[in-house]
Amino acid sequence: MMKAMRLWFACVFGLALSMVFGWSNGFFAVLLPVFIIARADDWHYGLINQMVFGIILVTLEVNFISGFLQPYPWLMTVAVAILFLSKCIAMTKPSRYLFGFTGLLVGSIALNFISYSSFDIEDFTVTLWVSAFAIYPICALAYFLFPEPVCKTMATPGTANSAVPHDHTGVLRQAAMGWTIAMLAFLIFQFADLSDSISAQASIFIVLTPMTFIGAMAAAKIRISGTLLGCVAGMAIQLGLSSWANNGVLFLMAFAIAAGFFAWLIAMGGVKSGLGFSALSALAVPLTTAFQPGQQDAFFAIIYRFSSITFAVILTSLAIWLTHGVLVRVIKAPSVCV
Repeated sequence: MMKAMRLWFACVFGLALSMVFGWSNGFFAVLLPVFIIARADDWHYGLINQMVFGIILVTLEVNFISGFLQPYPWLMTVAVAILFLSKCIAMTKPSRYLFGFTGLLVGSIALNFISYSSFDIEDFTVTLWVSAFAIYPICALAYFLFPEPVCKTMATPGTANSAVPHDHTGVLRQAAMGWTIAMLAFLIFQFADLSDSISAQASIFIVLTPMTFIGAMAAAKIRISGTLLGCVAGMAIQLGLSSWANNGVLFLMAFAIAAGFFAWLIAMGGVKSGLGFSALSALAVPLTTAFQPGQQDAFFAIIYRFSSITFAVILTSLAIWLTHGVLVRVIKAPSVCV
């Protein structure tokens, strides 16, 4: 189970780096390398470059939109629509899926937060870039320390959840559904005061990941189940450590124990992989954002996370179902004359 060891090492080492250097939003350093390692059994520059380039480009685009168009809501909405459409089109192509998904997810989160005066877009950008470039050494060490056995047949690395277009009509429906859901999420988070709902917003795009109606419905069930599992683990860590939670070594060890089980699930592939990744993100996000040892626990943040994610996933599933029904009627497959 070398893959499980690589996943475990990547998320624990990522958390350790964020703790040592005091990175805000340290969950990026935990989850981004895991996202890569889960999709490739050996070192693969292409996947890492896709993710890093996607993060850099979308943060530059968001900074441009924020700096020049934020005072003009209508122009900003048009620019965001064009941005999201380009990412959705990229997601329909397997060779650029990770680039498109990363841009759509990070771009949506950043565009939501720039509407709040307390949000520092420069700090967010720098932290995200540092976390993105940290993918290279984290993944390199993981593959070096826990290589695949030589006798194992190496499959061509690729994206596990990438959309595989079968025809022109299917590609149009995928892009249209992704763009519609992304724009609905953008508008909702612009008009509602949901500054603490980063997890719920991310869940919208994780459910959207398969880019198909059936896949999205399956992803919704996995997301809720995995989130519950991760939230329970987060509460167990807090209750278990209690007053020792401010000890960085003990905190890291407790996280490593829980992350080991979730890494094993991710390495199993299929449904278990989605379950493990959802659980790992539910564990990492509140413990790296809301939790402050000796000052503030993450108990209520964990409860809020689960409730907001569940609500967001249910609404997203409903929106995808309605959008799918409309698209099937509007974008019809060409008739074949015999």
